[in-house]
Amino acid sequence: MAWVTKNSQETYADNQPARTYTKAEKAGNWWHYNKWIVAAVVVAVIVVAAIVKDTVLRAVPDYQIGYVGLQELPADTAAALTASLQPFCEDLNGDGQVLIQLNQYALNLDEESSVDEDPYVRMAGITKLSADLASTDGSYIYILEDPESFQAYTGGLRYLDGTVPDQEPVATDWQNMVYRWTDCPVLTGLDLGEYTGYTLVDDTTGSSQDVMSKLYVARRGVWTDDGQEDFASDEALWQALTAGAVSTAAEG
Repeated sequence: MAWVTKNSQETYADNQPARTYTKAEKAGNWWHYNKWIVAAVVVAVIVVAAIVKDTVLRAVPDYQIGYVGLQELPADTAAALTASLQPFCEDLNGDGQVLIQLNQYALNLDEESSVDEDPYVRMAGITKLSADLASTDGSYIYILEDPESFQAYTGGLRYLDGTVPDQEPVATDWQNMVYRWTDCPVLTGLDLGEYTGYTLVDDTTGSSQDVMSKLYVARRGVWTDDGQEDFASDEALWQALTAGAVSTAAEG
């Protein structure tokens, strides 16, 4: 049998010239292998930008006021309310503007009449309200549709004379903790104008003062000295807005 062996000195010439890629082809090849990395980076940048916008660039409110009712106030009424309260407020954080934030909670706090509501939606709203009440940066003045249920559920109100009730058991004499909106000459004197559309899906019109006339105003209870200092400016606002008020809440 014959064997064919390869000379160790033998070389083979590569007769195929090296391929030269154009810039467009190189770019296309790079994009093919890296497009998902680029997409992930773009998404990350967008998310970070949104977080920065919401946390760093967002204006910090000087005052926060809470509203709790079965549905939110008409948009026109809410806007007119915050604008009308500005002359009574100060630029507390020194950013050159007076900003009042209205925190609205569309909630039914009456245990008996809320049994047919979506429990998850209700719990989400209660969680937000609880966080507001627990924060020293949250709402101090509250506008309430149902102060009796609010006090029974949260135990969070103080008396009109400035004292706070015992936290256990929860005080039920809510009539001594609230003014009717119509009890307060300053509030009834605000120029709130008219609203168009009580909700986003109707075209109801009416007087914003008529909407507010069915509501009550109260302030949260603060049980610590540090808390009193944190809300000193809010307390000054409360005193200004309720100047001359005489409560008729106990009259039914």
